[in-house]
Amino acid sequence: MPSLQPCPCGGKNFDACCGRFISGAEVPRTAEELMRSRYTAYVQRNEPYLQATWHSSTRPTEPVIDQNDKLQWLGLEVKSALRLRQRKAESAPDEDFVEFVARYRIDGRGHRLHEISRFKKEAKDGIARWFYVDGTFPDQ
Repeated sequence: MPSLQPCPCGGKNFDACCGRFISGAEVPRTAEELMRSRYTAYVQRNEPYLQATWHSSTRPTEPVIDQNDKLQWLGLEVKSALRLRQRKAESAPDEDFVEFVARYRIDGRGHRLHEISRFKKEAKDGIARWFYVDGTFPDQ
């Protein structure tokens, strides 16, 4: 029976939103779907999914999640910005950018991560898949 719990990325239903990607039942069709599912994987502390969706050219060799940290993810906002639409028009169809703000708390103190993530689409196992490459931080 499907779960009716909300998705951490903001979707109404986890199974119909990011759950289908994290379980491997489906592959994200867009860079935004991949970004949302990666945020959900961070909330769940799902290291294998994060590593599998990270582009091989930039994938860290060390774990990206410390299971002992006191980090709590609070919410995700996907931004729509003119500069991204312009950048998208100039980029190749196998590259995309997603701007987002993720809020989190560490030891009771609130923070925000504002990132413009870059994604590449490549064939893997005969299927076109999106991979996270890297990001820039406009607030810095």
